[in-house]
Amino acid sequence: MTLFDVSKEDLQWVNARVSPWKGAIKRLLDFLLALAGLAILSPLILLIAAIVKFSSRGPLIFGQERIGRFGRPFQIYKFRTMVSNALELGGFETSSHDPRITPVGGFLRNWSLDELPQLWNILKGEMSFVGPRPTLRYQVEAYTARERRRLLVMPGLSGLAQVRGRNELSWPEKIEWDLRYIENYSLGADAKILLESVALVLAHKGVYGN
Repeated sequence: MTLFDVSKEDLQWVNARVSPWKGAIKRLLDFLLALAGLAILSPLILLIAAIVKFSSRGPLIFGQERIGRFGRPFQIYKFRTMVSNALELGGFETSSHDPRITPVGGFLRNWSLDELPQLWNILKGEMSFVGPRPTLRYQVEAYTARERRRLLVMPGLSGLAQVRGRNELSWPEKIEWDLRYIENYSLGADAKILLESVALVLAHKGVYGN
């Protein structure tokens, strides 16, 4: 099931920028890096899992529908950082002083450790290390035809919009950076974005919007 039909023009547009062979290399690198990451970080992942489980009531993993490449829905995984009924209490938006965020959750968010379960999404081929961040169904349903082009590549753990401001950017600004990423796609750019993402996490920048 997809949210929209991909046109021939859309495919020509994205293939001119991200050719099938580049996409195949990117997918292979994603798989190998995710596999290595899960193996190397497994002690840290298990430790975080235990702390989340015993520090507050609720499920260990927070799963939510997001829309992936070509409008295909998938479940994104994160360590739970909020109280179990957070959506009912206050919807999707969060702030740095959101009372729904648990003490452990605040720490995980500041260091982006809550995103570690998305290595499994990458391993499954639902996400990439670099690409536009996957968004919610209601957001995708409001896209214009141009904005929908950000869905022609695999969503990412990080992306150009992330390193250019993350949650401090407005929604139109994020989309423009995502489209610019596709327009100028290269494996070298992916490597640079990954390095900048590490620096961003260490600086705790853009975790929450203004």
